Amino acid sequence: PTWLMRISVLAVGTRMPDWVNEGVEQYSRRMPRELRLEWREIPLARRGRGTGVQQALAREGEQILRAIPDGDRVIALDVEGRALSTPELAAQLADWQMSGDNYSMLIGGPDGLSRACLARADRRWSLSSLTLPHPLVRIVLAEQLYRAWTITANHPYHRE
Repeated sequence: PTWLMRISVLAVGTRMPDWVNEGVEQYSRRMPRELRLEWREIPLARRGRGTGVQQALAREGEQILRAIPDGDRVIALDVEGRALSTPELAAQLADWQMSGDNYSMLIGGPDGLSRACLARADRRWSLSSLTLPHPLVRIVLAEQLYRAWTITANHPYHRE
């Protein structure tokens, strides 16, 4: 049986380039009705005179934590997290769907995620050991979630 499930992606940064918004929208729209992908942007905290990186990171973290829907399981995208192959992600997605839980995935800004966000996470996931530009992370995440779903649905999109 397939359950209704929502994945909320909470991403620091607004005003993404059109190509990023179009890519994310394209993959999100392809997801089935029973697996909704929702995107929420968190404004980047000011950095500069009087505001250090740690202060900005803490401020972004507070906003992210407030935006997590009640009851969600939390996955922090973190370069030091566990890497998953695409088939492993597909198996994980199937497990998440069967759990009956909703999930929030956290994407930090240029300085990553605050300690509080990492502490709140049920798990940390690394998309790549490469340093990816922030806008590209959104597209890679959307595409990989779509690809993982196609594997679980025996859809021809993914080729081994």
